[in-house]
Amino acid sequence: MNGNFTPLRGVAPDHLPRTLRILLENALRHGTASDALRTWEPGAVGELEVHPSRVFLHDTNGVPVLVDLAAMRDAMVAQGKDPALVDPVIPAELVVDHSVIADAFGRPDALQLNVALEYERNAERFRFLRWGQQTFRQLKVVPPGAGIMHQINLEHLARVVEERDGWVFPDLCLGTDSHTTMVNGLGVLGWGIGGIEAEAAMLGQSVSMVLPPVVGVRLTGSLPVGTTATDLVLTITETLRGHGVVGKLVEFGGPALAGLPVPDRATIANMSPEFGSTAAYFPIDQRTLDYLRFTGRPPEKVALIESYAREQGLWHDPSVELRYDEYVDIDLATVVPSIAGPRRPQERTSLADARDAVAAELPEGPRTSDRPGHGAVVVAAITSCTNTSNPAVMVAAGLLARNAVERGLTSKPWVKTTLSPGSRVVMDYLGDAGLTPYLEKLGFHLAGFGCMTCIGASGSLIDSVGEAVRSQDLTVAAVLSGNRNFEGRIQPDVRLNYLASPPLVIAYALAGRMDLDLLTEPLGTTDGGEAVYLADLWPEPADIDAVISRTLRPELFDRAYDDVFAGDERWRRLDVPRGETFAWDESTYLQRPPYFDEQPAPGDLIGARALVRLGDSVTTDHISPAGAIPVDSVAGRYLRDRGVHQLNTYASRRGNHHVMMRGAFGNVRLRNQLAQGLEGPVTPGPDGVVVPIFDAAEAYRAAGVPVVVVAGKEYGTGSSRDWAAKGPALLGVRAVLAQSFERIHRSNLVGLGVLPLEFHPGEGDDLTGTEPIDIHLGDDGFATAYSAGKTYRLKIRLDTPREAEYYRHGGVLPYVLRRLSNEPLSSWGSNGYADVTGDAN
Repeated sequence: MNGNFTPLRGVAPDHLPRTLRILLENALRHGTASDALRTWEPGAVGELEVHPSRVFLHDTNGVPVLVDLAAMRDAMVAQGKDPALVDPVIPAELVVDHSVIADAFGRPDALQLNVALEYERNAERFRFLRWGQQTFRQLKVVPPGAGIMHQINLEHLARVVEERDGWVFPDLCLGTDSHTTMVNGLGVLGWGIGGIEAEAAMLGQSVSMVLPPVVGVRLTGSLPVGTTATDLVLTITETLRGHGVVGKLVEFGGPALAGLPVPDRATIANMSPEFGSTAAYFPIDQRTLDYLRFTGRPPEKVALIESYAREQGLWHDPSVELRYDEYVDIDLATVVPSIAGPRRPQERTSLADARDAVAAELPEGPRTSDRPGHGAVVVAAITSCTNTSNPAVMVAAGLLARNAVERGLTSKPWVKTTLSPGSRVVMDYLGDAGLTPYLEKLGFHLAGFGCMTCIGASGSLIDSVGEAVRSQDLTVAAVLSGNRNFEGRIQPDVRLNYLASPPLVIAYALAGRMDLDLLTEPLGTTDGGEAVYLADLWPEPADIDAVISRTLRPELFDRAYDDVFAGDERWRRLDVPRGETFAWDESTYLQRPPYFDEQPAPGDLIGARALVRLGDSVTTDHISPAGAIPVDSVAGRYLRDRGVHQLNTYASRRGNHHVMMRGAFGNVRLRNQLAQGLEGPVTPGPDGVVVPIFDAAEAYRAAGVPVVVVAGKEYGTGSSRDWAAKGPALLGVRAVLAQSFERIHRSNLVGLGVLPLEFHPGEGDDLTGTEPIDIHLGDDGFATAYSAGKTYRLKIRLDTPREAEYYRHGGVLPYVLRRLSNEPLSSWGSNGYADVTGDAN
């Protein structure tokens, strides 16, 4: 083995889970290894300082990261210091994949039209990204059109084992997208973090966290014929969400592991945030090495990975008994064809029960027949990194499309059909197999290489369909091969959203409605009037394997990634700004953020009012939507007042805090218990009149009244987007009182100086938010809240001393700026709140 490495044999306990081995190596190399990690036993508690080997970004989260770094450079200049002090010290890679919208669809030129619109809408942002690429030495940007970040990471960027500065060590990848965990399928430990944490990590700060429990998942059996990796991951999501793995590491093993190909592992690892875990790790084995060779990694690199993994105890040896904090068994033989929805990924239902489950969601009124009614499928999208990364399900979709076309079936005319794979390789092997024409005959033309429908960039419905949905108040559905189906995420007019495998997406497009039994009811009829069932179209496993063997070749990956950072001619001819600092102007996409301006001091909150009172499982999509900006929203009116007609999406406007703070809690499906029965982004202001949430927040600010958020369990599930914390913070939210928090969002709140306060289990339901709230911070890690004559004791969720420091300084960014500028940190927090929060773990 070349280079130095931290030897773990003899240092780490033999029974140490592989995920903790990687974290132990990281801690030893940086001199921060705790006794709890060195001598780990199940149930151990302690703290971790994690130093990622690289940071992974996408454009909609990456733009605000670079905006913050640019603002930090301005702050350096204002202090008379060198702006170049603000410069990443570890590699950072950014993939532009979240900007393309499925406007054009169902036509041969859909890709070209959507890409042209993408550049027209986002040229300002793209120029800014190119400025960042040329200004920050360790930043690389993958331009639009290459694919989805996680699939590119899996197929090309992931090192698995890193070589740097004479050292050899694990590739520990932290990213600003929660699905960074997809690379866990390749034996890389990685997970999602907020953009604020990513900025700090890029500038050399460690990520502070508590030592996570590790859940060992034992996989047995094999998938029955007719099931897919999608069915398996939906089953795992339901099982592990039910078990409870939030804030924990999940590590897969068991006898079924050897038969599970890397694309199936990646499908499972990708949905780690859906079942709530920090990571979902698969160990390195022969299948890992075969995949690395096949996707074009150099032979010497693959040999190094194998040698290192075997030497460090990271190689999967079934004879080695590892120990875990908790155990879960999953038998693959019990998996059945499934869908998940209509609002959360863990809401799995078997295909056999799907008709009744859907029917229960539909109101009285017109049902779908020869025209859309309640239950109509109006969006069918083969999309996202989760499933389009898996050749088995993509080929199955292509074969099912061929079989359907040969029997004379077509997609229903009210269904918006799109295909947006995560890699150019997908279209190469589908084309070589001769399956693309069949997909296109069903309307599944290539719409773009990007997240698209999965991130909410699904575009408008078919005009006549959208008009019917709105005028008749129809409850209609989207079915997609994605990983998220939260309310209001996929398309504003669509209330029901279901996750399914790519071939099932096609099946529902053929049927045109969700309220049918795909196992017993026909999808359509032949020209001769013969009924055609799903079983008639479903491809045989041998046929799928034969197509993959014939068409999926290593040279496809070589061609796709030969010059992945170059971009097309449009990217290369962008007019790129120059200078060590960014020249801000009147852009509606990019504005210097106010995070380095004067911030309120942390401390007690007296007479606070609840800006919103929310229930359980509030997602970051509820708090900060990603999809299209409604014309009549507060953000939409702000843009129109400035002469903007192409509003674009919230995701594309994340570099402009004026837009984003107006979009906070802007989900059209938000259910705020203070809103007097109204749905959407409204709440009472100080005078009790229900107004838009932004207007209420401004009125409270003008009156000098602090505001808080009150919520139930699992607050902040879903995407890692830091704007779900930034937006409320800019509205003046000082604390969030919730019954539990999702991991990334809690961390984002701390990073913005917003205090997360957690009720004792079973408490908090009776805090209505209709009365003023007094919050007093204790010096024992707990706070006391008084409202309407009731007292509540809440845990201050500053889980490590580092997080207490961040809160004391008003957030991560002010803290890092003071460190970089060599300003004495001890001069901050002299109001005593270091003591108040320092023991809050």
